[in-house]
Amino acid sequence: MKKAAGIRSATFVKSSAKVEQLPSPELPEFAFIGRSNVGKSSLINMLVGQKELAHTSSNPGKTQTINHYLIDKNWYLVDLPGYGYAKVARSMRTEWQKTLEKYILTRENLMNVFVLVDSRIPPQESDLTFINRLGERGIPLSVVFTKCDKIGKVVLEDNIGKFREAMLQFWEETPPFFITSAEKGTGKDELLTYVAGALKNSDHGD
Repeated sequence: MKKAAGIRSATFVKSSAKVEQLPSPELPEFAFIGRSNVGKSSLINMLVGQKELAHTSSNPGKTQTINHYLIDKNWYLVDLPGYGYAKVARSMRTEWQKTLEKYILTRENLMNVFVLVDSRIPPQESDLTFINRLGERGIPLSVVFTKCDKIGKVVLEDNIGKFREAMLQFWEETPPFFITSAEKGTGKDELLTYVAGALKNSDHGD
């Protein structure tokens, strides 16, 4: 597949606390989600080539709304609230979960969910459970391993191999995997090429 061109423009559109507040579903959307503190904001900033488009934080659970960014006036990059640990009340976590599930299951223009996984640690039950639930519901997804520059190649390959093995207990074939580093720019071309291919196949491309 021909390498995709870099992103030319990325602008924040809006934050939505409820699905009813989302932008009209006229453009295709690619959503990014992961456990709290997985490096989601840093990865988004790396992809769009801007340092502060998505706000990074050392406090897990910072993203508390569905954030839409318009990319090249052609598609939306959607930053979703994380799952797993977050220093918020249980009632608020439950509300996030309901909103998140409603978005994923009903958003008609959602093209793909990129599930971010920390490459530095062994497979986590929360990641596998979330991915398997998406698969059961037929939601298109890809797995994005983050922070690959923080560990050695042997450990990285071992963790990814274990994750693949864990998935194959429930999947006949794993969805696409991407290995990334926000700091080094690793995986940027591969992710953008994947998005470009999906857009082209959906007749939304340039």
